[in-house]
Order: sequence, then C-alpha cells, then structure tokens
Amino acid sequence: MITARNLDALPRRTQGVTLAIGMFDGVHLGHRHVIESAIESARLSDAVPVAITYDPHPLAVVNPERAPRLVQSLNHRLRSLEKLGVQATVVQQFDPVFASKSGEDYIRELWATAGRIRSISIGSGFHFGRGRSGNVDLLRRLGVTLGYSVNSIPSVTAGGEVISSSLIRQNIRNGDLGRVKELLGRHYSICGVVEKGDQLGRNLGFPTANLGVEGLELPPSGVYSATVLLGTQQVRAVLNLGYRPTLNVPTPLLRFEVHILDFDGDLYGREIEVFPEQKLRDELRFPSVGALKEQISRDIAHARTLVSSTRPADLEARSGLQATGTITTR
Repeated sequence: MITARNLDALPRRTQGVTLAIGMFDGVHLGHRHVIESAIESARLSDAVPVAITYDPHPLAVVNPERAPRLVQSLNHRLRSLEKLGVQATVVQQFDPVFASKSGEDYIRELWATAGRIRSISIGSGFHFGRGRSGNVDLLRRLGVTLGYSVNSIPSVTAGGEVISSSLIRQNIRNGDLGRVKELLGRHYSICGVVEKGDQLGRNLGFPTANLGVEGLELPPSGVYSATVLLGTQQVRAVLNLGYRPTLNVPTPLLRFEVHILDFDGDLYGREIEVFPEQKLRDELRFPSVGALKEQISRDIAHARTLVSSTRPADLEARSGLQATGTITTR
C-alpha cells in the first residue's frame, strides 16, 4: 500500500480514485463498511481506492482537553486499512492551518489534487472542516458540480449499541476485551516499539519486551495471558501492565511489559503486536522482590495451562521481526 502525506504525493491515476474519508481509529466494523464501499466503487469504475485519515486526532488540535487516547497507533491503523484492500492512504496532518479550512474548501482542494474523484464514502454521521461544516449534504451538493457520487454509510450496531471508536475505548478501559473483539470484528491487539528497560525482568530471570504505548487506550492494570506475533510466528506470552508497586519508585511510570515464553531474542527498536487474552490477576504490591519473583513463576505456569483464544488465521500477520541476541528487560 502507498502511504502519503497529501494527495499530491500519490502517483497520478488516469482512471481516477474513490475516497473513503474518516479518522478510522481502530478500523472497527463500522469503518470497514465505509472502506468496503470505496473499494466496491473503485471496482465498478476501474478506479483506485484511497483512504484519507488524520494525524493527530482532530480533537488534539481543536480541543486538547477532550482528545482521546487512541485504539491503534498510526502504523497499526495503516496496516489494518491495507489488510482491507486499500491501495493507498493519505495521512493528512491535522494542524491549526488545516483545522481552519471550511468543509467546502477542503473538498474542493481534494478535487483539485486527486486527479479525478469518482466517489466519496463517509459514515453518515461524519463531520469535517471548520465548525463541522462538512457533512453528507455538503458532499452531495458539491458532487453535482464536481462530478462524483457520494456513499453515505449508515451506522453499524452490535448488541443494540452503535459501534464507535469511543465505545471501543470505553470497553478497553473497562477490560471487556470480548466486547472489544465484537466491535472491532477481529481480535484486539496493541502494537508498540520495543524499548530498552531497566533490566529488572532479566535480573529476576524473566526477560521482558518493554513496549512504548504512549497515547494508546489500554486495558486495566494487571497481568494477562497473551499471544505475540513475531513475523508470522504465533507465540505465547505473559503481559504485565501497570506501575510495579513492589519497587516503591517515587514517580512510577506505566509499563507495558511482555515476557515471551520460550523465547530468547533481540527485539530492540522493533514493533511487535500483542494480543491480550485472559486476565490472570490484578496488579499487587508484594512484601519483597523475592515474593514477586515467586508470583511471576506462578503467573507463567498459569498462562501455560490456558488455551489461546486466538487462531493464526485471525491474526494480522506481521513481517520483519526476526530476532537475535538478548530480549529487552524490565
């Protein structure tokens, strides 16, 4: 999939493009319908399906106090879009200058730079442009003049609730990962770059990959069984998510640490994908590091007895995660 920061950077396509426009955080079932609409329109008109998404989240610019944590990192979002069949994605930088554009100005700029827009697909409730001036009605009015069709995609419900990124974030915070899976239409996962830790895990005998997950919505603190994708290999793991209270650090930081079972390799600087599964226990303060070590051994033994709820065909395959040497540690 081609990724660009604006439509001008995409190769010009004489057959035109079909656009799917949205934030697409999480690429959930509702988003999927919007994307599939653009792909089907492209098939019928011999055009190229292109997704347009935003970075950062618009609220981070127009109302920072209300800006949400995200379901997916940008790279994770792009891979999910590619998996659905999008051939190119434009990551529009959302800054104060862009935020000042009216919805009409934005669409006219797209039309001027895209070559030929055959259709635009959006969710029926999606708004864009300064003061939320862009909507389905505006697109249809401009489409008559500019010569594109509009696909307004109704909301998708699951269990009586309208699927939205905010609903998914709420369920992630509540730890209802089964519900999150229903809303996403796939297993919930977290992607992050493996960072150098403080070696505590290795010193305890349980080396961990310490992931950078800043800005992401995360499940409640605790210890989880998990599955990790290393390339196309599916491996079992134990995830520790929390502040490590046993260490009595004056200003503890949230840590996302994964102990991959039966693995000894170097993942520094690489992005891995973690699928949390069953919560084994809450985060606890232990009387000593020795007691913590004993509990970690019990957590690993417990995780080994569990059958993974994921199947290889369900996981978003990754590549390029070949590992050598020593894994990062707490």
